[in-house]
Amino acid sequence: MSFSSVLTHPRLLARVMWADAVSCAGCGALQLGFTDAMARLTGLSTGLLAGTGWFLLAYALGAGAIANRATRPASMARALIAVVALGNVGWAVACAGLAIAGPFQLSLAGAAWLWLQAATVLVLADLQWTGLRRSRSPRAMVTA
Repeated sequence: MSFSSVLTHPRLLARVMWADAVSCAGCGALQLGFTDAMARLTGLSTGLLAGTGWFLLAYALGAGAIANRATRPASMARALIAVVALGNVGWAVACAGLAIAGPFQLSLAGAAWLWLQAATVLVLADLQWTGLRRSRSPRAMVTA
């Protein structure tokens, strides 16, 4: 399967939303399960790691629910996916801001953690916008 066929697959939105849900669940579980160790390793505060960990787990549940409806997105699902994509861009900006000028004395691992999250959510946002654009065409709405 070529990369271009992945981008035109009718289940692109559902797959991207599942990837978003799984990555957030993994990140949130990691941050909650190893809060103290991650704080020591990264230089981020335990409060920030735990708070965003809980947020990411809740978000993963919502993204999973949207993924279940994303094969043939109705206008409400499309709107939710657009909000998610915008939220991903916002998360990337926040991570970059923390990495560049945040109040924490980040270690190299901490900067890497933030930049990895920023890059990941920007890729997801781009794929979500691509899926939204492609799902407008009648041919893209046919399930495979």
